[in-house]
Amino acid sequence: MALLPMSFRLEAEDGSAAEYRIQDEDIEVRQLQSPDEDDREWRCLSANEIAEHVSRNTVVAKWLERRLGWRRLLRACLAEGNPHFAQSEASVTSRRAA
Repeated sequence: MALLPMSFRLEAEDGSAAEYRIQDEDIEVRQLQSPDEDDREWRCLSANEIAEHVSRNTVVAKWLERRLGWRRLLRACLAEGNPHFAQSEASVTSRRAA
């Protein structure tokens, strides 16, 4: 079984860089080499931000799909702001526990 990296560093031509990671069930990002100290801290990507990467088919989306699989990536895109999804996830979890 091949090991897949848990973090992904993306560098732009202008010298800016961002690092993405999967921490527990969260997808997080931080800006490297940012003049603003707050941007250097890890923050969770929202479902909308993840969906934007997927819709634009960015390298981040491709990395996430390889790391998470397309089903978990789709769940990450839908999870926030979708009460039906949250309820169905809770019912699946309760069925697994039984």
